[in-house]
Amino acid sequence: MKSYNWGILGTGNIAGKFVEGLQFVKDANIYAVASRTKAKALDFANKYHVQIAYGTYQDMIDDKFVDIIYIATTNNLHYENTLMCLNAGKAVLCEKPFTLRVSQLQEMIDLAYSKKIFLMEALWSRFLPTIEKVITLIESGAIGEPHIIKADFGFKAQYSSESRLFNSLLGGGSVLDIGIYPLFLSLLLFGKSLSIKALSINAQTGTDITTGMIIIHPKERMSILASSFAVPLETKAEIVGTDGTITLHRMFHMPTTISITKDGKTKKIPIKIKGNGYNYEAEEVMKCISQGKIESTKLPLSFSLELMKMIDTVLNHE
Repeated sequence: MKSYNWGILGTGNIAGKFVEGLQFVKDANIYAVASRTKAKALDFANKYHVQIAYGTYQDMIDDKFVDIIYIATTNNLHYENTLMCLNAGKAVLCEKPFTLRVSQLQEMIDLAYSKKIFLMEALWSRFLPTIEKVITLIESGAIGEPHIIKADFGFKAQYSSESRLFNSLLGGGSVLDIGIYPLFLSLLLFGKSLSIKALSINAQTGTDITTGMIIIHPKERMSILASSFAVPLETKAEIVGTDGTITLHRMFHMPTTISITKDGKTKKIPIKIKGNGYNYEAEEVMKCISQGKIESTKLPLSFSLELMKMIDTVLNHE
């Protein structure tokens, strides 16, 4: 596989974690970073050993040596930034959530298809060995017929109307920020929803602080999910079947531990992890591009669109 030059659009915490993971990816060159100010870009470049720092997004997008752009801006900018990159002919890995509205995502997908440019949502959990193992266990019948997923994600966040977690203009709210992970898992393992019931407690800004979700899927399957900025939830996931339970332990969306419980006995499932976990999604992007693909078969754009529709239903349950 050829070497690929990565451009990092945004200099926040998540961008730093992604670059740390990128260091474990063979043939990945951490080439450029862009921020709204040159000073921030230079600080990031010095900290993570990035070759070139740009003071505007467009300057990096216009760099002919950038092959792939990872977008790590706030949720409200993902749509705009992705269109900028696609229109310039750049392959894109965009942080979750892809967009704030279904119509925006559909426009992005249509543009990527029309230009035949690679596009993928940075739902890093999809490519972790832990998630891959859970899929294998379920498909092998390790817990019989799976019927219920119980998953949550919550932490106590200090309220501020200006925080990206609570500011509606920045795409705040617990569902968009962390509830997407339980929703992702339910869609991945149980498929599309037949019906969704949701209730939320909202902040003064109108964004949700805590949301509970019950989803009915085909084959008599149900997901019971929650997200919260008010309290620290267990942040684990359980897949309950007719013959046992698979547990993704605390911080289930990250590289973690897995166990399987059958007949009252629990056994830990060994998983080997490389890097910090963000490297797996980067490897998928480079593999797909090297094969001439414009989307991932493991995380196709149709999946992200269905996930966005589920989020939209949850957030507009009134």
